[in-house]
Parts: sequence; C-alpha cells; structure tokens
Amino acid sequence: MGVKLGLIGTGTVGGGCLDIINTHKQNFLHHYGIDLEVARVCSRNPDQAISHGYGDCFTSDFHDIINDPDIDIVIELIGGTTTAKDIVMGALAAGKQVVTANKALMATSGEEILDLADKMHCEVAFEASVGGGIPIIVPLKHSLISNEVSSILGIVNGTTNYILTLMAESGINYSDALALAQEKGFAEADPTADVDGLDAAAKIAILASIAFNTRITMDQVYHEGIRLILPTDLTAAQDMGYCVKLLALANRTDEGIDVRVHPTMVPLDHPLAAVNGVDNAIYVKGDAVGETMFYGEGAGAGPAASAVMGDVLETARRLQAGCQPFVGCTCTDALPLVPMENLTTRYYIRFEVEDRSGVLAATANVFSNHDVSVYSVIQRGKNEGGTVDLVYITHTARERDIRKVLSDIRCLEGVLVDDSEPTVIRVQK
Repeated sequence: MGVKLGLIGTGTVGGGCLDIINTHKQNFLHHYGIDLEVARVCSRNPDQAISHGYGDCFTSDFHDIINDPDIDIVIELIGGTTTAKDIVMGALAAGKQVVTANKALMATSGEEILDLADKMHCEVAFEASVGGGIPIIVPLKHSLISNEVSSILGIVNGTTNYILTLMAESGINYSDALALAQEKGFAEADPTADVDGLDAAAKIAILASIAFNTRITMDQVYHEGIRLILPTDLTAAQDMGYCVKLLALANRTDEGIDVRVHPTMVPLDHPLAAVNGVDNAIYVKGDAVGETMFYGEGAGAGPAASAVMGDVLETARRLQAGCQPFVGCTCTDALPLVPMENLTTRYYIRFEVEDRSGVLAATANVFSNHDVSVYSVIQRGKNEGGTVDLVYITHTARERDIRKVLSDIRCLEGVLVDDSEPTVIRVQK
C-alpha cells in the first residue's frame, strides 16, 4: 500500500521535490520499500504542476488536500506565516503528517504547531527550514542527543555570505555587491529579510530551541544586518587576522541562553572562515562530541528539495511501520534569555570623522568615561571631503557600555561626518 502525498507549493523547492519523486520513485520502492504516490498538487499556477507531469491531480484549493482522507502526508512549501499556518494546523487537525521547509512559521508558531502535532500523534518534520540541504535538525534531535550543546555558530544565509565574500575579494561596496547578487539570482528583489538578518534570526531561533531544549522565537533574537559594512572594514579585519561573516550565534552561559545575529569578525584559522560564496555552515560544540561542523549548499531547488524529501521518506517509513513519532517537541526547559546588553566580547568600531585636531582625543575620552578599555586605535586613509576613518579595537567590554560610548560620540559636535552611523562588528573569541 502506497503512502499518498499532498504537495502545496510548486515553486523552486516544490518543483524540485516533484522532480526527485519522478526520478527516484522506483529506487525508493526497491531500496526502502516505500511506495510514494503524489495524490494532489496545489498551487496558484497550474502550468507548474503540468510541467512536472501532475496536471491531472492539480487543485488551486489547499482544502482539497487537507480534507482528503486518503492523503497521508501534507508537504507545505508556500512559505509565509498566514496561509501556511492554516495549512499546517489544518493538516494536523485532520490527523495528517506534515513536512515543511518554512523557517518563519516554525520560528514564530513552532510551539503551537508541535503541541497540536503531539495531541494528534502526528509528526512535523522541518529539516529544510535551516541550512537547505545540510542535515542539522535531525542530527541535533538524534545523533547529538546525548550531548549538552554549549554553542552553535552558523553561516545560515547564502545571500549575505555571497555579498561579503564578493566585497572582500573584489573590494567593491555593499550596493554594487548586492546588485551583482540580484543579477545572479542569489538575492531577492527585496533583500530585506536576508541583508538585515531576519532570515538568519528565524533559523537560529529554531536551532537554539532544539539544542537547548528551550523555546526561542524569532522575535526574541537580537539581529543586525550587513548594510553598514564597507570594504575598509573587511580590509581591516584581514589585517587583524580575521574575516567578516554574518553569524547566527547561540550559546549556553551561566546566565541562560544567548541568541543573536550580527556581523562578526571570525579568526582566519576558524573552520567558518573558509566558508565563502553562497555556501552555509553550522558549527556545533557538544560536551561529548566536541566540535563538529555541517557544511554545504544552503539554498536552491536541489539542496532544499533533498532535505524535504528526506523528511518525507522518513515519515513514510514510520507510517508504514506503524510507529509513533520518534522525537516531537523537546522544549522541556525554560532557560532564561540573556539580554543583548549583557553580552561581553571584543569590539571593532569605525567612525567616519572630520580630519582635524582634537577629534581623536574627544572620542578616546568617551571610551575612558565608560571604562571601556581600548586595545588599539587606527586612522585609516583619507575619504572624499577630507574625512578619515577612525577605528577602535576594544579589549573585552560589555555591550551596554559600548552602547553608551556610541551614544555619547554621536552627541559630540563636529565629530561624526553628516551624522554618519558608526560601524560596529563584534569579534569572535
């Protein structure tokens, strides 16, 4: 008896899933005894279903799928947090298994979804929500379950990693690098979610929830993007023995859980420093396993569809064996979330200032007033209009003190050029 699928969303990832089924259906049956049947396909574009050979089972109404008693697994691939939530909750309420790639949905409504799944004795699989084709959700839930995870560092957004790589290698500015990323299809027409760190925030919320058994939602994650990064920042980092990456970080501390997304200086000898272009990587440290890294393509039809279909096959295998879900929601703890103001680390801070006497003394005095110890201060080059970049590297300092420094320097008369915004990059220890 076959396992019947209802697939909702026939875009890049959904089309990739249909291609995998068309190509490997007989292999799945031969090797694993899993007979997959696509019973219904739903999207706003019937031509997409037709192009993959599923025009005869097309519907434009997702209710036709969640209300079909014969469908065993619902695959949600439309994205978003409104209609997608209706689909997932409706499918679970109908007693169906769910596979999704929806990071935003799981990072905002994961607790509600998983509670309903538990109540209905159903499974929600979401491997493709983080890292594309990189296995990370299942390893955290299964392979690394015997560990107490102390930290996760991730390059989990290919768009920003491509932009920063291009800026570092070519010396071009952010706007030009973004335009090239959009031209090559690596960045959306509206890149906000990527370049402002929202996409990465959703992903680290999911990973932190699993790793630390504590529910973290997307809106609890501090996030900064890469818009203020200049080529001079990347050159300065290189001179210091670092590169700049948009990192998603989650750490277990004595105070609780520290979860954040921001540009970070990563030592050149760290494994994450070698992850360039559109690739993703997730670095996990556990008390038993030590340090591990999961690396690969983080986006695209093939990698994402691979992760989705892996979930589909595992869910189908469980259904055929008559087994209950192996691992549901593991957020059994309620560890406190550490406020960003309590972060303690080193800082790179660059100001564009007027090239005149007294500026260095005035800014240095502000650091001293807030007991922020300065490791070095460097004046880098001359800009148009007679301005210079003043770069401070601090010793270990507390975030709240750094914010006081920045606030006071913004108030110094005639120091910051045209009310320019300082660039702040935290330095990974």
